[in-house]
Amino acid sequence: MSVLSARGLCKAYGPQTLFLGASLTIGDGEHVGLLGENGAGKSTLLRVIAGAEPTDEGVIERKRDASILYLPQEPKLPPELSPRQIVEAGLSQWHAACARHAEVCAELAAHGGGESLLAEQAVLAERIEHLGGWEQGHLALDMLQRFGVDDVDRPIGSMSGGEQRRVALAKILVAQPQLAILDEPTNHLDVATIEYLEEYLTQRFTGAVLLVTHDRYVLEAICDRILELEHGTLTEYRGNYSDYLEQKAERLEHALRHEDNRQNLLRRERAWLLRGAKARTTKQKARIQRAESLMAVEAPKLAARVDLDGLQAGAAQTGKTIVELADVGMQVGGRTLIDKLTFHMVAGERMGVVGPNGAGKTTLLKLISQELTPTQGRVVVGARTKLAYFDQARAGLRDEWSIYDNVAGREGAERDGGGRVEIGELVMDLRTYLERFLFDGSKQRQKVGALSGGERARVALAKALRGGANLLLLDEPTNDLDIATLGELEEMLCAWPGCVVAVSHDRAFLNRVATSILAFEAGGVVVRYSGDYDTYRAQRAADKSEDARKERAAGDKRSASTPSPKPDSSAASLKPLSYAERIELDGLMDRVAQAEERVTQTQSLLADPAIYGKGPEAVKQAQSEYEAARNEAAKLLARWEELEARNVKPR
Repeated sequence: MSVLSARGLCKAYGPQTLFLGASLTIGDGEHVGLLGENGAGKSTLLRVIAGAEPTDEGVIERKRDASILYLPQEPKLPPELSPRQIVEAGLSQWHAACARHAEVCAELAAHGGGESLLAEQAVLAERIEHLGGWEQGHLALDMLQRFGVDDVDRPIGSMSGGEQRRVALAKILVAQPQLAILDEPTNHLDVATIEYLEEYLTQRFTGAVLLVTHDRYVLEAICDRILELEHGTLTEYRGNYSDYLEQKAERLEHALRHEDNRQNLLRRERAWLLRGAKARTTKQKARIQRAESLMAVEAPKLAARVDLDGLQAGAAQTGKTIVELADVGMQVGGRTLIDKLTFHMVAGERMGVVGPNGAGKTTLLKLISQELTPTQGRVVVGARTKLAYFDQARAGLRDEWSIYDNVAGREGAERDGGGRVEIGELVMDLRTYLERFLFDGSKQRQKVGALSGGERARVALAKALRGGANLLLLDEPTNDLDIATLGELEEMLCAWPGCVVAVSHDRAFLNRVATSILAFEAGGVVVRYSGDYDTYRAQRAADKSEDARKERAAGDKRSASTPSPKPDSSAASLKPLSYAERIELDGLMDRVAQAEERVTQTQSLLADPAIYGKGPEAVKQAQSEYEAARNEAAKLLARWEELEARNVKPR
């Protein structure tokens, strides 16, 4: 049974038609993703379906008494209420059902009851189970904790926009509506929370979901169906994101093949007409009509794509020193965000930064850009290092200025026609440069304050890339970008000759771009891992497994008890070294040094961006060599410690 059915939806703003004749049906428990370019009208379509905005034409039918909740990109919440109050309000139906169930049970216990009371009791019990079961009382606080909202009793009006979005999302998930309409739900969530959201929607959420997201892993994990809004038309693809890509490629190939056939036939028919065909017979008249029909057919439109090709060539050459951090510490409000972080970047390195919200990832970028000063240690930026900072809030944009003026860097640049872009050897007019980011001449005059989130992101990206920087600091660059623009950005960064430090929660982006991962962990500890995101996760899992094994072994030793007294562990009670063991000990430190040198060499190989261009097999081989070298060094060092403990001359 369908929760919602829409037919013939149309919406236009002035001369711009966002969608025309759009129809869709969402069934019970179905998970549907909505894709489309920035500005295509995805958010508008969600608002129309949710009833937050009227449709110009068309009909929307909703299942009777179905609860439908909508998460906009900028939710409006009562500023005086706390997160606890807001999320618990999502349990109002559960509380009401539980209270009525208790009343019915009490009445049945006191007076017995007829079939009507028993039937109502069964309906209420089923309703409670549908709303999440009998143990929902603790869910509001648990969900807020999962979403990183710790101060649950502070007024929501004093919280950031990101925190307010997380609270609004938690309220919807707790409420268990029959249809949740979610616009970019992963924005402002860290990777761990996104993975929890995936698990919750697939395993515990009983209702249907319609969501707009650019997170390809989320689309892959939860979607049963993909809808794409393109050139005002809504197209359906069955399956998850991988299925969508396959079906989209087949559809595009068929359309192009059909267009080639049409063009060939059109050329033949036009040549026949040009030879002076006379419309005397019915057959000739039909052929002329066919030729006219072929000429009237509109060729299939290909989606416009951001063109970043060639911009990477403009990165200024780096010097020997790019960025170095030496024992850097950062405390804010008595809390340690970064504790004794030391690293230096190598040429071509693309570092992904991950960690929980509020851990200090953005603070790290501000330290590198020297917007902030560390409370201890030092940050050294090379003399030839030229920074470009793409901040999460797009704070460098002036809402009252036009797109042209923002990228030009001064008000009135559009009026006087000034503006050239010089990126290395690439020189072009600013208008031509902006067209690469899908801003045509009329669009360039539009105020930035009127743009969608994705369009603002493209403006900020154009501004960041025009200066020929060789170190890009990117804070959540994937937020609000459509998938096509994401792909262009990833390709450009992979070919970028400079360096990149990118804070991102997009696992697909990190797997495609990152050559190393900087992970924020508890207590301000920041650990650097070689490789992409999947490699980082594998290393973390291996480290945790090893730690657990050591802890179990230590526990086994502590719990073991024997009736005999503890053996003396002093050096005098140990077996003296044999002659062969003394010879072995004399050469062990050299072997340890050689093994550690091998570890350093294999680690440098993994840090080299070139290895990731050779394919997954080369990366796997390098990772295997690194693990083998590390294990050998650890083994030799343990052997040296064992022999050194017994290296006591007899009295």
